[in-house]
Amino acid sequence: MDFRRRDKNWFRAALVSAGASMAVTLTAPAFAWHGGGGGDGSGATTPIEHVIVVVGENHTYDNVYGGYVPVKGQTVWNLLSEGIIKADGSPGPNFANAFQNDATVSTTYSPTPPTSAGPANLQQPDTTYAYGVAGDVPDSRYAAAIPNGPFPLVKHGSAKNGADYFGSFTGDPVHRFFQMYQQIDGGKNDLFQWVGQTIGTGSNGITPPFDTHQGGVAMGFYNMSQGDAPIFKALADHYATSDNYHQAVMGGTGANFIFIGTADFAYFTDSSGNPAAAPSNQVENPDPASGTNNWYTNDGYGSASVSYAGSYVNCADTTQPGVAAIVAYLNSQPNKPKPNCDPNHYYLVNNYSPAYAANGSLLSFPAPSAASTIYRIPPQVLPTIADSLQAHGISWKYYIGGENGGNPTDSWCSICNPLQFTRSIMTTTLRNNIQDVSDFYNDLKAENLPAVSFVRPYEAYAGHPADSDPSYYEAFAKQLVAAVKKHSQIWAHTAIIFTEDEGGGYYDSGYVQALDFFGDGTRIPLIVVSPFSKEGFVDHTYYDHASILKFIEANWSLPTLSKRSRDNLPNPVQTSNSYVPTNGPAIGDLMNMFDFTKHGDDGDQHDGHKKS
Repeated sequence: MDFRRRDKNWFRAALVSAGASMAVTLTAPAFAWHGGGGGDGSGATTPIEHVIVVVGENHTYDNVYGGYVPVKGQTVWNLLSEGIIKADGSPGPNFANAFQNDATVSTTYSPTPPTSAGPANLQQPDTTYAYGVAGDVPDSRYAAAIPNGPFPLVKHGSAKNGADYFGSFTGDPVHRFFQMYQQIDGGKNDLFQWVGQTIGTGSNGITPPFDTHQGGVAMGFYNMSQGDAPIFKALADHYATSDNYHQAVMGGTGANFIFIGTADFAYFTDSSGNPAAAPSNQVENPDPASGTNNWYTNDGYGSASVSYAGSYVNCADTTQPGVAAIVAYLNSQPNKPKPNCDPNHYYLVNNYSPAYAANGSLLSFPAPSAASTIYRIPPQVLPTIADSLQAHGISWKYYIGGENGGNPTDSWCSICNPLQFTRSIMTTTLRNNIQDVSDFYNDLKAENLPAVSFVRPYEAYAGHPADSDPSYYEAFAKQLVAAVKKHSQIWAHTAIIFTEDEGGGYYDSGYVQALDFFGDGTRIPLIVVSPFSKEGFVDHTYYDHASILKFIEANWSLPTLSKRSRDNLPNPVQTSNSYVPTNGPAIGDLMNMFDFTKHGDDGDQHDGHKKS
């Protein structure tokens, strides 16, 4: 069960459907909009009365910002600054620092296996299921021999008037839990290609040898120094970004979206909501099959006809496959984080659908213990940020592209809505707060925007590799920012936060802090667009998805979501130019990205910041 593969007509239909609610005008971005006052976020501790959190999909920081040159006075950690690449995207003097090794795992899973020197060249990237090209074949747009390290992905589509563009679709790297631990390899970041070749998106019940259809696609990046991602670059130049923000969970979309709503990790339950043993065939076993090098025994997605899968982990039990190795890795870290795994909990570490349809109807889900060919996680009872906001009288909505307003089928991306997994939302009238992206623009037009808005773009505009592209997410971001700025009373007290759900398995050169059994994972982009953003600022404070919830909680004086949720972690203590907290595990609350001493905007100011 692959949640991403689409037929060739899907993308075209998705664009048409999205376009009915979102008119994208691709012209050069303008940034000298001006604001006023007002808002409905009463009780805020800062001037921010509206927080809009926009979550795209599947790109690391280096994949998008690897060639970024910040404004004068700012520093950044990326491929270019580290000398891994030159401005033209060719290998730099420190290219060898990103060299991808081979490894050997023949009996027991290891997140940091013994390595040996990899080949001189990457394997030719694969198309996987990229829209508009033949699927699962070597990608002929790239040379058969690419030097072993980061390489520029295909340029964006043809320009019109120097500004209008949409991208070319590329393959989709593997981005699953145990695979991502190995990709990062304890901070060496040197096994991205090897993982793609040896296990890919999972064993899926298939007997090796088998072509994983990955190649070296994970090492690709877009080059801002050569004109890629111009809208994200312009936003970074004028507002605040982070080069130390991370996906919260190793692995893919589902687990990270659930975390965005809960600062915690979903687990298998019985029909009463109590923790229970997951179906025996759906428990991960990353130990290699006999006679193989890293071909996981049980991992991937099953189908109705074949009873296999792997997405749950009982990480409190070190006798379970893969668990002891990760716990040993945590114990080897200077900060020695606790696994944060409750006994007898089978945690979801990869993508499963929710047990609720978009209209709140309950769908079938597996019974405990017995093997099952149903791949939905039972209803969740985790406290959510929506529950907390509701309890404290703070207005909120979750806007998701493709929300179908009550039809008993799932949304376009049901795994991209953390609230659709949860009983407290889907079995009550709070379900009505989950609406389509078109409703966001209607609420904005009526100047009736809630204090906290989560926005997940239409699938075609979310930027996911193979069925979208960063340029589509940029277009969505530009449209949303321009729309908000037309309403000066709202814009003057708003923070728009753009990020990704996870890195998509792309290479990244940055630091990753060990926080618990589940992560953190690779760096991903974060942009804060607000009249109060520090202009052109690149923040090195350590952040992950819990930071967004910590900001919301700090802004409205809310308590943490539970005793175990990651929003309990302290803010990091870091030296001025360090990326590593001295008091880890620690996660920031985004407050350092703002300057709340700014005042109203007049004709001599730029977004509330005086021009120099």
